[in-house]
Amino acid sequence: MHKAGQLAATILDKITPHVFVGQSTAEIDRIITEMVEAAGATSATIGYRGYQHASCISVNHVVCHGIPSAKTLKAGDILNIDVTVIVDGWFGDTSRMYVAGDIPRKAERLVQVTYDALMLGIEAVRPGNTFGDIGHAIQTYVESQRMSVVRDFCGHGLGRVFHAPPNVLHYGRPGAGPRLEEGMFFTIEPMVNLGRPETKVLADDWTAVTRDKSLSAQFEHSIGVTATGFEIFTLSPAGRFHPTWGG
Repeated sequence: MHKAGQLAATILDKITPHVFVGQSTAEIDRIITEMVEAAGATSATIGYRGYQHASCISVNHVVCHGIPSAKTLKAGDILNIDVTVIVDGWFGDTSRMYVAGDIPRKAERLVQVTYDALMLGIEAVRPGNTFGDIGHAIQTYVESQRMSVVRDFCGHGLGRVFHAPPNVLHYGRPGAGPRLEEGMFFTIEPMVNLGRPETKVLADDWTAVTRDKSLSAQFEHSIGVTATGFEIFTLSPAGRFHPTWGG
C-alpha cells in the first residue's frame, strides 16, 4: 500500500507542470499513461468496465469520472485528476485539484473547503470510531460553509482489489455505520458542490455532473487505520497535494 500510494501521489506531483491554459485533458492523460508504464506499474482504470484511460479528469461542473478528451483548458478552470495504479498487486488511489490560470474567488474557496473537509474526515479515523463519524465531520463542515456534499458517490475499501466494502459515505450521523478497526484500508474522497448536491450521469455512462451546473471539487486519499489513528498512503512527496494560489 505504501508503494502503490506513493507512486500514485508521485505521478500527480509530476503532472502539475502539464496543467495549463490551452492544454488538453487527453494530453494530460497520455503523459500519465507514460508515467505509469515507465514505473513498471499497471493502471487500474485502463480496461476497468470498458474504461480506456489511465486517469479521470473532471473539469468545473464535472463531479467525477470525467473522460479525457481533446477539449482544452481555459483560464479559470478547476479540475480534479484521479489516478489509481497497481503495484505488486496492491492498489494506490488518489485524486487532487488543479487550476488553470487565475481562478475566481468562489472557485478558490470551493477548493479550500473541499480540501479542509477531506482532512477533517481523515482526523476522525481511529479504532472505535465509525464510518458515520467520518461522514458527519465532512458534512457538518461543508454545510457550515453553505456548500453541499455529493451523496451519489462515495469512498470505498481497497487493498488487493480496486473497490471493496464498505462504502465510505461523506455524510452521516455520529456513531452510525461499521466500526473502524486497525488494519482497514479505504479511500476518503469527498465531492463538494457550490450549489445543490444532486448529480446526473451523461450518456457516456461515466461522466457525472452537477444537475444545477454549479462548480464541484474533490480530493482523495487512501487511508490505513493504525492502532492509534490513521496513516495516509498517498501523501504528496513534493507537498503539492493542495494547489498553491498565486504561484
